[in-house]
Amino acid sequence: MSVGKFDITATLARAEQALKKEASLTPSTRVLLETLMAIIRLLVAKQALNSTNSSIPPSQDPNRARGSKKKAGQRKPGGQPGHPGATLTPLPADQIETLSIDQRTLPVDGYHADGFEARQVIDIHISRHVTEYRAEVLVNAKGQRFVAQFPPGVTQPVQYANSVKAQAVYLSQQQLIPYERCREHFADVYGIPLSVGSLVNFNREAFYLLERFEIILKQQLCRASLLHADETGINVGGKLMWLHCLSNLQWTLFFPHPRRGEQAQRALDVLAHFHGTLCHDHWKSYFCFAYIHALCNAHHLRELERAWQQDQQRWAKKMHTLLLEMNAATHDTGGCLDEPSAEAFTKRYRSILTKGDEECPAVAPKPGTRRRPAQSKPRNLLERLRDFEEETLRFMTDPDVPFTNNQGENDERMTKVQQKISGCFRSFRGAQYFCRIRGYLSTCRKHGVSATEALGLLFSGKLPDFVPPLG
Repeated sequence: MSVGKFDITATLARAEQALKKEASLTPSTRVLLETLMAIIRLLVAKQALNSTNSSIPPSQDPNRARGSKKKAGQRKPGGQPGHPGATLTPLPADQIETLSIDQRTLPVDGYHADGFEARQVIDIHISRHVTEYRAEVLVNAKGQRFVAQFPPGVTQPVQYANSVKAQAVYLSQQQLIPYERCREHFADVYGIPLSVGSLVNFNREAFYLLERFEIILKQQLCRASLLHADETGINVGGKLMWLHCLSNLQWTLFFPHPRRGEQAQRALDVLAHFHGTLCHDHWKSYFCFAYIHALCNAHHLRELERAWQQDQQRWAKKMHTLLLEMNAATHDTGGCLDEPSAEAFTKRYRSILTKGDEECPAVAPKPGTRRRPAQSKPRNLLERLRDFEEETLRFMTDPDVPFTNNQGENDERMTKVQQKISGCFRSFRGAQYFCRIRGYLSTCRKHGVSATEALGLLFSGKLPDFVPPLG
C-alpha cells in the first residue's frame, strides 16, 4: 500500500530485513520493534479494506466513486427503447363534474350537443371515518332489557378497526418508521390520537396471529430443495445478538437469537430436518447438519481481491478471473455446464491452487511441537478452496444452485436498514415481533401480495391463498 509516493509495504519489508541483520539489539528492543511493525501492518491492511475485498458495504468505502455523468450524445433523456413506461391512464371516476358553456359568450347561432372532452385529476382524500353502532334496547313489562347484537368483533365502547391496525403495523414494520413518528403521523394526518402503547399492542397482536403461518413456513422450508442462510448482528437493548435468515425465492424466515452458532440453528428447528442444498458463506455451524452445501462465491471473490491487492498473490488474481469465467459460462448455457466443460474448468481450478502452493506455502510447525501454526489469510483461503472444491463449484453442475448467496443477503438487507434507523431493538420481544412480521411480509411480496393486502387479511383472521393448510 502507498500513501502518495511513499510505499509503506516496501518500506516495512526493508525494515524487517534490516532488523534481522542487526545483531546489537537487546531482546526486549527487538520484541518491541517487531510488535510495532506488526501493528503497522495490521493498520495498513485495515486501511486498504473496502467493499470489493471485504464485507464492508459500499456506503462505507472511503472516497467512493460516485456515478459519473453521461457523456453528451450517449443516451437521450427519458425512457429508452423497450422500456415499458408508466404513462398515466384514465381511471374509473369517483366524482364527475360537468362543465357547461355559457352560450352568452358565443356568437349567435344554432348549436347542438356533440359529446364532451374529459380530463381527470387524480387526488387523495385522507380522513378519519368513525362508525357508531347503536344497538336498540327494549324493555318488557317485567323490566327485562333486550339489546340488539353488535357486529362480530365490536366488543368495546370505543375501539380501533382492523384497517387502523393494519396501517399502523405497515408503517412500523414495513416502512420501519419508529413508534413515536407513527403516533405523530396518525395524529397529524388522520386526526386519530393513537398512543405508542397501542402501536406496540397492534404489533403484538400481529405476532400472535402469525403463529400458525410461521409453523407452515418452517414446514415449507424443510421441504425445499434449496435454501439460503445468513446471519447479521443486531443491537437488542445494548447487547449484541444475532438475526438469522433462511430463505429462497418463495419463502423468508427471520429468527433472533442471543447466539450465532449451532445452538441458534437448533433452536430455529429447520436445518436439522432439511435435506436439500444450503447456500451459505462457510460459517462453521452450518456444517453440523446433514444436507448438501454450496458456498457463496461472492465472498470468495472479495477475499481473492484482498489477497491480490494486499499480499500480491498472483494465484488469487488468476482464481478471481477463473471464477468469473466459470459463472459467465454457466449462465450462458442456461445454468448448468456439460460434464466435459465442467471437468475442464475444474482442472484449471486445481492447477491454480497447485501453483498457489508454491507462491503461498504453509507455515511449518516448530520443531518438537504438534500444534499447527497460524497461517496467513491467503493460505487459509487457498486451503479452503481446495478442501471445499465440490461445495465451491457446485453451481456449475447443479442448475438450482446459484453462484452467490445474494438471495439470503438481499432478504436480510432491510433488517440492517432498521438498525440504522432505530439504532437497536429495545427488547428481545420487540426483535421477535419484527422478525415474524417481516418474514410474513417478505414472503407475501415474493408471491405478489402487497404488504397492505397481507396485513388486512391477517387482522381479518385470514392468510393469503398461497399459504397451504397446516400439516
